[in-house]
Amino acid sequence: MPFTLTGLCEYREEIRRSRFIALAAPISSSAEAQTFIEQHSDLNASHNCWAWKLADQYRSSDDGEPGGTAGRPILAAIEAQDCDQVAVVVTRWYGGIQLGTGGLARAYGGSANKCLQGAERVALITRVPLSCACGFNELALVKLRVTELGGLMLEESFTANGVELLLAVAEAQIDTLQSQLADLSRGRILLQR
Repeated sequence: MPFTLTGLCEYREEIRRSRFIALAAPISSSAEAQTFIEQHSDLNASHNCWAWKLADQYRSSDDGEPGGTAGRPILAAIEAQDCDQVAVVVTRWYGGIQLGTGGLARAYGGSANKCLQGAERVALITRVPLSCACGFNELALVKLRVTELGGLMLEESFTANGVELLLAVAEAQIDTLQSQLADLSRGRILLQR
């Protein structure tokens, strides 16, 4: 099951006199990822290498380091930690000692990995959109049942006869919700995909 972060996290490390700072945050779009990277890159640093992953989209940058020694290891760390909807920036201040390509890959990937390991994470749940209609007097209980099962209320439209709802629930919870709504309404409320 993939995870995302609950907020910004940071990890600092010094490797052979080079300082590395890894910052990671949740993202919801590629534009948000680029904004995060721009805001957290230090222009006085030697390199600001980064990677982000959003479902099947991903990008990475070595920012002047030898090809494949920074961006790809950061992306590999994101995938190794089973993270999605995450951006990571690893900033390096050069300390005067060459690390070599293997050393750079271990330093960038390791910093990103340790940052993500220490981050507070939350599971990403895939929810199925559903619709149903209920009476005005049932609305509060329907909302309560959906929330109790970890679902989301996406839309509600009031009509002359009641309320039409658009909601999203995890696939595993659909049968439970249908049963609860049927009990609540004596079988009148039916979920439709």
